[in-house]
Amino acid sequence: MKDWGPALLAALCCYSAGSGAEQAPLWEAGIGVAALTLPAYRGADKTHQFVLPLPYFTYRGDIFKADRHGVRGQLFDSDRVDLTVSASASPPTRSDDVAARANMPDLQPTVELGLQTDITLWRSSGNVPFVKLRLPLREAVTIRAPRRDVGTIFSPNLNADFNDVFGQPGWALGVVAGPIFATKRQNAYFYSVAPQYATASRPAYDAKGGYGGMQLLLSLSKRFNNTWFGAYLRQDTLRGAVYADSPLVAQHSYTSAGLAMAWVLGRSETQVDIQP
Repeated sequence: MKDWGPALLAALCCYSAGSGAEQAPLWEAGIGVAALTLPAYRGADKTHQFVLPLPYFTYRGDIFKADRHGVRGQLFDSDRVDLTVSASASPPTRSDDVAARANMPDLQPTVELGLQTDITLWRSSGNVPFVKLRLPLREAVTIRAPRRDVGTIFSPNLNADFNDVFGQPGWALGVVAGPIFATKRQNAYFYSVAPQYATASRPAYDAKGGYGGMQLLLSLSKRFNNTWFGAYLRQDTLRGAVYADSPLVAQHSYTSAGLAMAWVLGRSETQVDIQP
């Protein structure tokens, strides 16, 4: 339920391929840098700015893939349906940095593992543009000992990709939108207040499982020979979420953004067909 994970960073540091009729190196590697502004967690009024050095790596194997959709293993592939192993993560948050969580336990970094089904609803003859229904289901656990199961996240979304947007060759636009659902354990990790941490301004609160709001992500990218540029804008709303009235929720909507640039330093001589 945090706002920063490998999937988001991958969207920044792996460029968008062209149509399925093209070929590209089996792998490419390089270095990059990203500047991000993100809330401490969804609903927090504390914002963090990050400037991060990032590895740039793209791998286009038949089973294992690393691209702008993340790092994943492809278990099943058909013309319309993909089943993949997927992962994400969240960084830690110091509770003393967030006024609403003062004197509460810190939020530990987590890793999320699960399966994702992608269903292609429409695809042009050149494979891009396309519209996909993506169905990721992940289980989250804390990384630091003692490890703790912090619930399950289901975030179905529609993903549309377009090439040569605004009549500009090489510019790629991605649109992702959808709701978030999570179990009670996941929502409680971020939004419950145990009685021993209750104060006059922060009453005890027991977060329930269920609907957790909506997200809209717009990304724009372009490849310039051995240099790649990308940017994203993300709108997030918690209105209607089952935990919207938690005392740990300070704002019900916010916008985050980021920029990234990467330089490709090496590539495979082996060429493969690329698919969206």
